[in-house]
Amino acid sequence: MTSPLLARPGAVAGDGVDAGVAAHYGDPFREQRLAAAGRWVTDRSNRDVIRVGGADRLSWLHSLTTQHLTALPPGTWTEALVLSPHGHVEHHLTLVDDGEVVRAHLEPGTAPALLAFLDSMRFLLRVEPAAEPDLAVLTDSDRDLLVPRAEIGARWDALVAEGAAPLGMWGHEAFRVASRTPRLGFETDHRTIPHEVGWLETAVHLDKGCYRGQETVARVHNLGRPPRRLVLLHLDGSAERLPAQGTAVEWEGVPVGFSGTAERHYELGPIALALVKRNTPDDAPLVVDGIAASVEPAEVPV
Repeated sequence: MTSPLLARPGAVAGDGVDAGVAAHYGDPFREQRLAAAGRWVTDRSNRDVIRVGGADRLSWLHSLTTQHLTALPPGTWTEALVLSPHGHVEHHLTLVDDGEVVRAHLEPGTAPALLAFLDSMRFLLRVEPAAEPDLAVLTDSDRDLLVPRAEIGARWDALVAEGAAPLGMWGHEAFRVASRTPRLGFETDHRTIPHEVGWLETAVHLDKGCYRGQETVARVHNLGRPPRRLVLLHLDGSAERLPAQGTAVEWEGVPVGFSGTAERHYELGPIALALVKRNTPDDAPLVVDGIAASVEPAEVPV
């Protein structure tokens, strides 16, 4: 879906799955500086939104996802994953319950597959999963808002009038990369397990009952370390281009992983996330698409 905010003066459309929203509004680095200094708002209305109604919705989703949801308080946002039987990440949801319905937003284009899975797991439970195309996501300084699509422009104007600086997806993604926050399909592949990208801390509850893929989650957590890890790369600023998502990351000519999102940060310069083999040293001189790259060590060793 194309956001009506793309018709605003200065708006430049994004690309890929983010083509329906603005990459920036005329001056991407100024946007980042203003956002870093205070409140900001990003149009993420390209994301899919689904709903799950019914009296059994929380206990049902609790049994299907990695998150503890049976006692989720109304109005509390959380993250959850749907895993394959082997523990690989298939879906990432950001969800909230309002006391009657659970609503979740997820990556653009992924709702049909998730709804097909949910529909196959309904059995005789009182649950009603469905797409909610009339709702859109605006993010107000890390606080997600579900807004009727017909009201996107009015709500955006109200937030800006309250002091929120417009921030396009380029800036939003630059901040996400700097914070080492993964995005499904960008920093993940078909083999990704939650431990590799930091979702164990935000989207997995380690003390809940059985769910699909739990055996892998428990085994890796208790007995070993994941084979790969998410790292923040600083890229050579003399290169005019940024590496594309999925480009091989090489050490001494040997592939050790792949690059995720690459953006230009107003302070850090060109940066990228990458999923690399766990034994790749932090001081290894890496190359991504011919661009020299170095790892910024994590504050806490992983």
